[in-house]
Amino acid sequence: MMRRLATLVGILGLAAAVFLWVLSGPNPLPDEELAAMGDGDAARGETVFWAGGCGSCHAAKGAKGDDKLTLGGRHPLVTPFGTFYAPNISPHTEHGIGAWTRDQFANAMARGLAPDGSHYYPAFPYTSYACMELADIADLWAFLGTLEPVDTVNLDHDLPLIFSIRRGLGLWKWLFLSDQPVVAIDEADAQLVRGRYLVEGPAHCGECHTPRNLIGGVDQSRWLAGGPAPEGEGFIPNITPHETGIGSWTADDIAFSLESGFTPEFDSFGASMVSVQDNMARLPAGDREAIAAYLKHVRPVATRKPVEPGQ
Repeated sequence: MMRRLATLVGILGLAAAVFLWVLSGPNPLPDEELAAMGDGDAARGETVFWAGGCGSCHAAKGAKGDDKLTLGGRHPLVTPFGTFYAPNISPHTEHGIGAWTRDQFANAMARGLAPDGSHYYPAFPYTSYACMELADIADLWAFLGTLEPVDTVNLDHDLPLIFSIRRGLGLWKWLFLSDQPVVAIDEADAQLVRGRYLVEGPAHCGECHTPRNLIGGVDQSRWLAGGPAPEGEGFIPNITPHETGIGSWTADDIAFSLESGFTPEFDSFGASMVSVQDNMARLPAGDREAIAAYLKHVRPVATRKPVEPGQ
């Protein structure tokens, strides 16, 4: 009897292991979607580049202006799970992505997959980029190909051993990777549609402005309500229309702040938002207005800052 029970437990354990192995495997974009995405347009891709803030992480830390087009990586992202270093995404064929294909780039952006099929860590915000249109990803790919190759070797992430097993990220993706929108809107309102697309997709605002759970997933119940800064100390502010967020700001205030870097009180943006605002200022005015309209539309949520020790 005990032998049969042990055999049954062993079979169930093996079945569970096989199931988890399959579930954690790579899930690339369908071939038919890749075939239909087009070759991309570099001029349109530049707008996608600034909307996505690529230079804020992949250029040198503190880079400004056109220096953000030098995409040698090495920008550190310090998190509770370890320190991640942004990779070289210049067209360098050895250290960058110059040897990649357009389809490999699309799978990296939308599915968080490396060319060899391994999983990228979600410090790369593919959980937001999954909401992007493949045509925009193709445009971004075309634009990146026009930039100068950078001969900078990538740095290895500094992570605890338990987080160095990438296969487990497949299970994390099963929980948190989705191409579905977060906020319901009037789909007939073109401005709101555009604003939602930018905020939830390429601009990936929720990656910093939304708190995360214990295993690093974005807590959509507190969408854009602020959270601990992903880069070290500090708190990223609430940008919902709650009184503890930006509820007193008008849509015009928001659009102006994204263009100028000044709040309605004529304070200036600080920390990582300085680089984000520099990116936003390069977008068409209509895109900033669309972002503002969306931010006024989202559900107001009160700020909930963590309690400091001793308080």
